[in-house]
Amino acid sequence: METYTLSGIQSMLGLSRAVITGLVAAGFVTPSRGKRREYRFSFQDVVLLRTAYSLQAAQIPPRKILRSLRRLKATLPNELPLTGLRIAAVGNDIAVREGGMQWDAESGQLLIDFEVKPVQGSVSFLSRTPEDAGENATAWFERGVALERDDPTQAEQAYREAIRRAPDYVDPYLNLGVLLSDAGRCDEAVALYGQALRHCPGEALLHFNLAVAHEDLQQAQEALACYEACMRLVPTMADAHYNAARLHEQLGHATQAIRHYSEYRRLQRQAT
Repeated sequence: METYTLSGIQSMLGLSRAVITGLVAAGFVTPSRGKRREYRFSFQDVVLLRTAYSLQAAQIPPRKILRSLRRLKATLPNELPLTGLRIAAVGNDIAVREGGMQWDAESGQLLIDFEVKPVQGSVSFLSRTPEDAGENATAWFERGVALERDDPTQAEQAYREAIRRAPDYVDPYLNLGVLLSDAGRCDEAVALYGQALRHCPGEALLHFNLAVAHEDLQQAQEALACYEACMRLVPTMADAHYNAARLHEQLGHATQAIRHYSEYRRLQRQAT
């Protein structure tokens, strides 16, 4: 069975290393270890990582996320390719959809007659795709995902086209931002996330990734401001508290560092 490295997951999902390791620490995923003790993620882990973060951002209670994802992981076949599967918060519930069919991730109850089966392509996750985004923007985004590994230049163009067609479609910004940062183009990533936030100011993950890009540029104060914005939107985002605490500690802000470390530990205990 194919597995994925931590850096591969970062590129594929548009999540920072801190977010991924935080979700692992919270028990949302349990990757295996390679020969050098590095994390190796299965297909199910890929699905669960992005889903866990999206559901955290939607303020679904951590215990409910954990229960739902454990059940979901048990239902996903190992050979399912990375596409066609869409997972989203629907009110306080978690729905898994393929095409016009869906089921409740926690109870397993069929919402419409549903069967998980292999399809072509790569996994597509729902964050807040706008109703007017249409098939075109989604198709360009999925093209970018498929191209990232072998042709990042073409992937960048695909993501930019998806953004042009649907400026408030979050996922292309996230993936393109990571692509730019990995290429050492952190200034461009900061500008991109700024553009995204003009359209989607309430997306906590954009604020988080913008903070990481500022950190890459050694801009600690700007990064802290972005982590604070992220935590105002989602106070339970443990990784934002951890990163803010670390920056405060580096800057000699002992009181603020202690406060965020304490909140991070509290949230970690709550998630287990």
